Amino acid sequence: MTEAPLETRSTEPTLRVWGVGRRFGGLHAVNDVDLEIVAGERRAILGPNGAGKTTLFNVIAGDLPVSSGRIELFGHDVTAAPARKRARLGLARSYQQSRLFLNLTVEDSLYLAALGVRRGHLRPVTTRRDREMRERAREAARRVAIDDKLGEMVGSLSHGEHRQVAVAMALASKPRMLMLDEPASGLSPGERQLLTDLLLALDREITLILIEHDMDVALRVAERVTMMHEGRVIVEGTPDEIRANEYVHELYLGAPQRDE
Repeated sequence: MTEAPLETRSTEPTLRVWGVGRRFGGLHAVNDVDLEIVAGERRAILGPNGAGKTTLFNVIAGDLPVSSGRIELFGHDVTAAPARKRARLGLARSYQQSRLFLNLTVEDSLYLAALGVRRGHLRPVTTRRDREMRERAREAARRVAIDDKLGEMVGSLSHGEHRQVAVAMALASKPRMLMLDEPASGLSPGERQLLTDLLLALDREITLILIEHDMDVALRVAERVTMMHEGRVIVEGTPDEIRANEYVHELYLGAPQRDE
């Protein structure tokens, strides 16, 4: 299927963040952040360690309450909404440290991920709905190329395969917006390439936001980039604009950009 160019897709915002802050005592981990992401967009949030990226993710996902500001998701004010309500609206996320069911098979883990968002329950008798959830789990595994491991215990898999399972668990819930926190962390070059191809192939019905330290992955996948430092947004632009920005080079790479 040919994907629609960005300019012909809906420009209705999937996510709006106004003046959002999150304090831990006297520390402003996120400070007066504004963010607007349209449906189908691929957005990377970059910055050095301690920039506030993961805290911003946690606030958007509902894992942490805001200290100030407002969040709107799919046209709904979710500022005070719990994470489970945001998930039911269509938000799915992964974490820096994978939260996996190590003692379950890959298929059972994905099945539970699909079932949980729909408020499902495990039943002794298999129903048509259960079969549909199983097929959704298998489809999510196929999309991340982990379907050859469906019967294996998650705890027996490699680190790279854990990352694939984490993304598949997010996809199994059929999200409208997918938030990935450092999905390439700890991956080999080959696994990074597989991940990049996976993200580039995602359906445009899914809005994608990722935090990523691997600039090559982030700037290949993203259409727009938000750069954070000390809890604030300092630069936004296209990948080309970010690559050419001397302040980004000084901040992120620790050295000024030099002409060749």
